[in-house]
Amino acid sequence: MKHKLALALGACIFGTSVAAADFPARDIRLIVPWPAGGGADAISRKISNIAEQELPKSIYVENIAGAVTATGLMQMTNARPDGHTVGVLTYDSIITLPRGQMVPGYSLDNMIPIARITSEADAIVVSKHSGIDSFEELVETAKANPGKVRLGVAPKGSGPYLSASQLEKLLGVDFNVITYAGSSAAEAEALLSGELDAAISSLGDFSGIIESGDAKGVEELTSVQNLTYTDVPTIASKGYDLQTGSFIVLAAPKDTPAEAIGTLEAAFKTAYDSAEFQGWLQQVGVTPDWLGSDEVTSWKDDLQQKTFSLMDELGL
Repeated sequence: MKHKLALALGACIFGTSVAAADFPARDIRLIVPWPAGGGADAISRKISNIAEQELPKSIYVENIAGAVTATGLMQMTNARPDGHTVGVLTYDSIITLPRGQMVPGYSLDNMIPIARITSEADAIVVSKHSGIDSFEELVETAKANPGKVRLGVAPKGSGPYLSASQLEKLLGVDFNVITYAGSSAAEAEALLSGELDAAISSLGDFSGIIESGDAKGVEELTSVQNLTYTDVPTIASKGYDLQTGSFIVLAAPKDTPAEAIGTLEAAFKTAYDSAEFQGWLQQVGVTPDWLGSDEVTSWKDDLQQKTFSLMDELGL
């Protein structure tokens, strides 16, 4: 009996090592929990197209939106933990959902972070229909017309929503804050039509309408000057201490083998370092900001602690 048990255990160990050595055995599914067309979708598609060149199989993107990223990410965590399913996490995945305990069964404990790819500061963008041309004009207009300046943001609990609350407190103004579910594409359309006077998201998310002249970036909520949009000043340059924004983090289901995580991390790091990806990020105004699997978890925990404390102060 002992001999048979030893043989069985040996077969399991051998089988696992063979599976790890053969990874990936099939195409890799990359779940983007937002609709197609937004910033997270574009970044995920670009880096995966380059990363798959380092692998014997392809990486295909699947957009599964809903429940502020929870719908797609829960499909990821419920997938077989073999490295063939990966998910994209944004601010809402790490802050909004855990903070509000919004979706039963959703937990970051069910995921293994692979890497952080980018970080994007929030920015204030104004519509050409608003007649506002600068940050100073936006503040003056909001002070003169309390509750009238229409400011578009993602739903309550999101990073842009938190930014709007912080701005109102810092500037002593009262915006008409309007929330939009889904990706920033909905806000871009509202800016185009004149439904909104201004909106908060990353400059990269609004790059299309900024380039067309239908919108203008007037302030970035950071202390670091954007090297792509050099004409958009930082809020720190105006004397305010406010830094908010989102990011792209890749993760796999809990219990995914370390070998598979390592293979995925290496492929995405090579793609990240490529001149093609770095050049593309600069074109769309997104900041490259790599953290490997050894560093992401502690960064995530620190971010949650600081953000939750701020939310407590603002009563959000």
